[in-house]
Amino acid sequence: MNTKHIFIGAMAVAALGMTSCSDDFFDTSSKTTQNTETAYSNLETAEVALVGCYDGWQRTISDVEVGMYLLAEFASEQAFAGLGFADAKNNNVLDQFNLSVAPSYNDLFNADWTVYYAGIFRCNQLLANDATIDWKGNDVARGRVLGETRAIRAMLYFDLVRMFGDVPLLTTPSEDNLPRTAASEVYKLIFEDLKYAAANIPANAYPLENRNANDGRITKYAAEALLARVYLYYTGYYGEENPACTKAEATAAINDVVDNGGYELEPNYADLWMPACTKDASNGSDYAWETTYAGKYYNADGWHAGQGSLSKEIVLNLKMNTTHDYNGNGDGLVFSAYLGPRNKNNTAISIASGWGGCSVTPYFVEKYKEDPRFNACVWGVKETGFAADINDTYEYTGYYTRKYAPMCFADGTRQEVGFKLGEQHQNITYYQDYTIMRYADVLLMHSELNGNNKGLNMVHQRSNPGKSLSYSIENIRNERAIELAFEGIHYWDIMRYEKDGAYAARIIKEAQNGAKVLNGGVEAATSFDENNFTSKKGLMQIPNTQITLSGGVLTQNAGWNN
Repeated sequence: MNTKHIFIGAMAVAALGMTSCSDDFFDTSSKTTQNTETAYSNLETAEVALVGCYDGWQRTISDVEVGMYLLAEFASEQAFAGLGFADAKNNNVLDQFNLSVAPSYNDLFNADWTVYYAGIFRCNQLLANDATIDWKGNDVARGRVLGETRAIRAMLYFDLVRMFGDVPLLTTPSEDNLPRTAASEVYKLIFEDLKYAAANIPANAYPLENRNANDGRITKYAAEALLARVYLYYTGYYGEENPACTKAEATAAINDVVDNGGYELEPNYADLWMPACTKDASNGSDYAWETTYAGKYYNADGWHAGQGSLSKEIVLNLKMNTTHDYNGNGDGLVFSAYLGPRNKNNTAISIASGWGGCSVTPYFVEKYKEDPRFNACVWGVKETGFAADINDTYEYTGYYTRKYAPMCFADGTRQEVGFKLGEQHQNITYYQDYTIMRYADVLLMHSELNGNNKGLNMVHQRSNPGKSLSYSIENIRNERAIELAFEGIHYWDIMRYEKDGAYAARIIKEAQNGAKVLNGGVEAATSFDENNFTSKKGLMQIPNTQITLSGGVLTQNAGWNN
């Protein structure tokens, strides 16, 4: 008997939507176990298996060592890795693309690799059982379930292929060791999966008016927006069009999102991130927020969905929860702990202490400090009257990222402790949902693909009323750099602006070679050798453990062997 089991995390069921704002929103059982003889028998069990696929996707944030989105901040010109002065410099390897910074760290992405392929396995398992599921003739439900599954698989592979280039391509629930597949073939599957999702997830499956309940679900429009994102990345980084998707198809997809999706820009930019728009309203015993946040948050009286409803700007969220623990249940936004200042809370702006990661580069500060969005993206030590622990901080610049930072109250109590949420642990108990796709991004892609300034100016004028920009690729790139700063997107943008990441190499060198920082309180200058980047084409290190386990079937990316 086949008794291989699928384990579906507790968070996954709650993760797919906010059905209410009550205290029992996250009250779910710890685990559901099904075997392959029962898990794929009918629509109901297929829906449960789909939740398992969502859970597998979620764990690419909650169960990783570095993660796709934190990596994107370490690697870009907008932030240094930073962190502690006495810490191991494993994350700083990614900042400089130089393994000699920490030579023993040849396994930086092993947990990431494992989690991604576990998620892909779940998707492949569900897709492989299509014929065994009794859909009872409900082709619409079948298309929706398989469409969401294929979209999740597409996102998992898109992350992998951006990080590592050629990767093993598995389309069935296999555990075989396979050699790396040419990236063009991986992208072919990604395009096919997203096209299937866009064609088979009904436009009315998850109506925007029911977004509180549907939040986190992949819609037809999310699949179309992702298709455009993948197209722009592939054609830019590889300098060619993949036969599986033409510019006309990508343009039609993004146009459909704009014309028919019903999305709107949030009126106030800062309201898209809780740390950017929240004021402490506690008295030290009765903890509460004064906030205009347009997402999911906890207050003294329970869970809330924005100011009554979630933002219409959100096209796709990756749902997070407070029930993350060290017993295999992963569902928290774990990288938030990286983003707080070391050892001290900034109670003036409700930012809790953390690991001191992603110190903002002077390059970014000088370029964007006059932009109205700057203070929602970044907070400065001098500007907020904060005394940082510079002696315990590496690559200190006086500026920290804000959008996904950890939070505390005026008396220094961390929010998870004040509200008694989950494990109440600063490393794991973060519930802010991670936004994968905003309508602002859709509008900027719309301008880029259509060659006009319509979407560009809609985004720009939200924060700069009455000011217009003419259409140009440079204006779109600059707008994306500040509008989407510190959202895990910018690095992949600069990677696609020229073939093989050549643009990224130049701009990172400009920002990070010779920049002034403090290391343990001592003045220093950062270094960045462009050759370290170009030799690797901006790609990451294949985990040595995976190369070893494959018996040599897997090979290392160029530039990472020494």
